[in-house]
Amino acid sequence: MAVLEFLKLALFAITRNKTRAFLTMLGIIIGVGAVIAMIGIGQGSRQASIDIIQNMGSNMLTIFNGGGAGANTRFGPLGLGSVAVLEESDAQMIERDLKDSSVVAATPQVRTNRAVVYQNNNYFTSIQGSGIQFPQIRGWEVQQGRFYTDGEVRSMAKVCVIGTTVRDNLFPGGEEPIGKIIRISSLPFEVVGVLESKGAGMLGDQDDVVVAPYTTVMHKIQGLSRISNILVSAQSGKADLAELEITALLRQRLRLTPKDDNTFMIRKQDDWVKTQDQQASVLTTFLALAASISLLVGGIGISNIMLVSVTERTREIGVRRAMGATRSNILWQFLTEAVVLSVLGGVIGVGCAYLTIWILRSFTTLPAVTETWAVVLGLGFSGLVGVAAGFLPALKAANLDVIDALRYE
Repeated sequence: MAVLEFLKLALFAITRNKTRAFLTMLGIIIGVGAVIAMIGIGQGSRQASIDIIQNMGSNMLTIFNGGGAGANTRFGPLGLGSVAVLEESDAQMIERDLKDSSVVAATPQVRTNRAVVYQNNNYFTSIQGSGIQFPQIRGWEVQQGRFYTDGEVRSMAKVCVIGTTVRDNLFPGGEEPIGKIIRISSLPFEVVGVLESKGAGMLGDQDDVVVAPYTTVMHKIQGLSRISNILVSAQSGKADLAELEITALLRQRLRLTPKDDNTFMIRKQDDWVKTQDQQASVLTTFLALAASISLLVGGIGISNIMLVSVTERTREIGVRRAMGATRSNILWQFLTEAVVLSVLGGVIGVGCAYLTIWILRSFTTLPAVTETWAVVLGLGFSGLVGVAAGFLPALKAANLDVIDALRYE
């Protein structure tokens, strides 16, 4: 018999009892829909996390004081931030010596948290001290006003640029912030610019920040003489090379011997992306495996109903065998019916998954996407489930004795 004939017989058998057929497909519908939706949520979350990391800057590397876990030098064991070995001049050295090979820009940086006051408005926020390369490294444009100058950095001027979250909290009435005087740790700072909105970052709201000359923050606010880290922007595709060259340059400047571990630590933006990618992949796999349990349950349901169907249609099978149908014909007839049931359930499940993802994207903040490979995977698995679930019932139907089948009431 032709494949088309088997399909006609399968569709006729399915439409003969539509309610039972739908209930049989329900497990597959839920399974396929859940697998595609869970993969979509996992992949959407992964891409959203990567976008947040990439939004933090352009090929950015951060150099911290102190070595990694277990790092040892001739000065004894060191941990992250334990010993301030970085100097302001290191950023200038990195930018000057490596600009022709791997580095675009570098700047010293210090960080602290302080209350910021304007008139009766008081707001606690992050204070970042940086050089004039900050907007270039972070890929952050000034929305209003200007960024501070190199002369203001050298003179430790009390000027600052604020994020939009700080602006909204200090100037809630929509007052123009440029030129206004705000107080940080009782020191007056003139607002010379407002940064464009960047949104969420790895450590929270990126717009919840005040950026000022690192010299001013370090000496006048923190009362320190050493920087906390250095921000570096690597040339496109050269982050790994920049890490190697910076490591060699700083080791030479710090006069570390080959036996000494680094007294500093470098973290690349690419490393954060890879870590987030791995975590998201594990989450997506877990969600897909959990959802695939429904496919297994659906397969069991199809197998059970097909066994019932074989029993109900025993006389029909006997008549077909008596009219010349072979065991192979009967086997393929019932196997095709099981596969059609499963694949139809898979198609409906795909539609449900698309609807679910559309609802999530339209009415929630949950990042969800529709992955073509997940749809193919879901339909492929539904077909395999149909074959696996329908094989034993089809084999039972094919092995029925013709005489006994004709006598069956």
